[in-house]
Amino acid sequence: MTVPLTKDKIFFILGTRPEVVKLAPVIRRFQSSQHFGVIVVNTGQHRELAQSFLSLFNISPSYNCRVMRPGQTLAHLSARILHCLDELFDRESPCMTFVQGDTSSALCGALASFYRRVPVAHVEAGLRTFDPSNPFPEETNRTLIARLTDEHFAPTDRACRHLLDEGIASERISVTGNTVVDALQHILKTCGQIRNKLIRDLLKSPGSRNLVTITAHRRENWEGGIREISLALRDLTWRFPDYRFVFTLHPNPLIREQVSSVLAGTPGIFLVDSLAYSDFIKLLSVSRLAISDSGGLQEEAPSLGVPVLITRNRTERPEILEAGWGSLVGTDRNVIVREASRILSRPDVDRRPLWLFGDGLAAERIFNRIVRRFGYQDHEAMIEPKELVTPPLFLPGQQPDQRTK
Repeated sequence: MTVPLTKDKIFFILGTRPEVVKLAPVIRRFQSSQHFGVIVVNTGQHRELAQSFLSLFNISPSYNCRVMRPGQTLAHLSARILHCLDELFDRESPCMTFVQGDTSSALCGALASFYRRVPVAHVEAGLRTFDPSNPFPEETNRTLIARLTDEHFAPTDRACRHLLDEGIASERISVTGNTVVDALQHILKTCGQIRNKLIRDLLKSPGSRNLVTITAHRRENWEGGIREISLALRDLTWRFPDYRFVFTLHPNPLIREQVSSVLAGTPGIFLVDSLAYSDFIKLLSVSRLAISDSGGLQEEAPSLGVPVLITRNRTERPEILEAGWGSLVGTDRNVIVREASRILSRPDVDRRPLWLFGDGLAAERIFNRIVRRFGYQDHEAMIEPKELVTPPLFLPGQQPDQRTK
């Protein structure tokens, strides 16, 4: 893909499903500009997942590094990403690089850009658990990215404070909200018919409101944790035979084998391949509960009014805990069963959507910041979103007069 020389070239480096979802609103906003040339680089870290999500948002990568190899280590993966990106920097000479989150693609994108003296913009900056092992290696990835970044786009005030505490100058930080809310609102407005037949049938069935959505993929849960989560789900099917538990499987064979060995053929359990994002959001939106170690789902679920059991020991999104929409349960089988039972035994609780992590204007705030950095003060039709304000918090089932302070 050739970008006109009159435009400032901007690299968007991504490779995983969450990166695609959260960078898509930003990419689309920059693509609408007359001043910037967008170059999307797909590292291929999540091959099938990333491509299907790119198609959903009508984004075509300019380059695909295709870095994945069976059984490769993190070091080998990082080396392959860096090598590919370095060649692309040499070929295209971008004036800025965007990375998102905490993946190997994001870290290598920031490092390759730093080596070429190209400024880095980090979307979803400042999230911390302060525990390098939880999540691993993501917690260390994002702290390293912070040292390489010029423009920090923090999703929340807390994330901003973390960056300030680490010595990042305030003028380099913008509190924008999380772009996942932008993407979620776009999907809710535009998604059409559900593609997956199983999900369509479940949503049409008499028990369509008795659904639980499950995901699992974190590296720290690979050795034993995934199996414990699966055993807890089997226990829950016995306690709640009227519920349907939909486990969307990650393509990693290590994960699939552990889940299938415990849950294959279990009544009430539905093991499905990774869903189109629009299908997944529709499933999640009608679920009574989500059980997941995903970071993105912790942001999506409260936006849809769905409580979450977080199968991790730490979360970099403590806002969900404070608002009462999430609980840290780790991978302890008994704890998962106990906490899930507490929620599922109260299906009549009113759960209103809460835009806890943003207002859907994060991409516009990010775009405006970069417009000013490049000196385009008279940019066409630039919207000035109001300052991000955290919405009032309601615990599940509360009325407005019981608002949390």
